[in-house]
Amino acid sequence: MDERLGAAEIGSRLGERATLVQFSTAFCAPCRATRRVLGEVAGMVDGVAHVELDAESHLDLVRRLNVVRTPTVLVLDADGRIVRRASGAPRKADVIAALGVATS
Repeated sequence: MDERLGAAEIGSRLGERATLVQFSTAFCAPCRATRRVLGEVAGMVDGVAHVELDAESHLDLVRRLNVVRTPTVLVLDADGRIVRRASGAPRKADVIAALGVATS
């Protein structure tokens, strides 16, 4: 899959090195934990951005990317190409490992 997302689609600039895109819903408890983990990682790693999208407000992307549960996290490389995807609350170590793939 060589799917790409651009700044216009996610409503935010892409990170210089990578972007963590999180699909969330209002009443999703794991989404809050995911927001915290991704925010911490983005703060630790230079050139990484974290963008949280409300799934209900972005149904076109949800359908196109086959997002079936929240949270779903996409790791984009510097060009917006999706290099990793995961559902559920991620562990910080797994996010850092996925960024290694995106930034290599």
